[in-house]
Amino acid sequence: MLSDVRAIAFDLDNTLWDVEPVLARAEAQLAAWLHEHCPGVVQRLSAEAMRRARERLARREPHNAHDVTYLRVTALAAQLREHGYGEHLAQQAFAVFLAARNQVDIFPDVAPSLARLRRRYALASLSNGNADLGCIGLHHLFAVSLNARQIGAAKPERRCFERLAQELAVGPGQIAYVGDDPLLDVTAAREAGFLTVWMNRRSSSWPTELPAPDLVVTDCTQLAATLGA
Repeated sequence: MLSDVRAIAFDLDNTLWDVEPVLARAEAQLAAWLHEHCPGVVQRLSAEAMRRARERLARREPHNAHDVTYLRVTALAAQLREHGYGEHLAQQAFAVFLAARNQVDIFPDVAPSLARLRRRYALASLSNGNADLGCIGLHHLFAVSLNARQIGAAKPERRCFERLAQELAVGPGQIAYVGDDPLLDVTAAREAGFLTVWMNRRSSSWPTELPAPDLVVTDCTQLAATLGA
């Protein structure tokens, strides 16, 4: 089946970089900005309380639950208003968070392997997050870059993968989707008719209740070598 591959699409967070330390730094920089400009918010609300507010907003507005940017800005605007600050500050605060969110440490295997792969395959990205490949410095490697906000839905919804195939102008069976999450990436892509590659950087065990991926790799170097790039 791998001989039929014409395009390779990638998840981003925890596939091309480790996202947990990135989000921790971004949250810390957001908190510092709020402490300076809106101290009443951080004095009364913990990061956990702010996270729960975003979750409640997602439940109230399921049609916006896919959009992590909307959830963060809208929830923060409400918290600012409740504590006597202007809602417009939410956009300024989010800009601080987003700038830090895009300061990622790309795994060292990523850029050279993607450069090899793009000589043979069309490359794409599909993410539920709000990372900006232009800011990160990888945008030039991808023919198509999509996220949940652009699509109006988040993985594992099938239309995310259908939109990806449409943008690539390639049939689902000719696209290999690479991701770290067994359910959101591998299982969802399989159900949409894609070939599936599990990026298992952490030497995890595959969930026995799920169908196995078509290919398992530990990094992009192994992926490129397996695909003959």
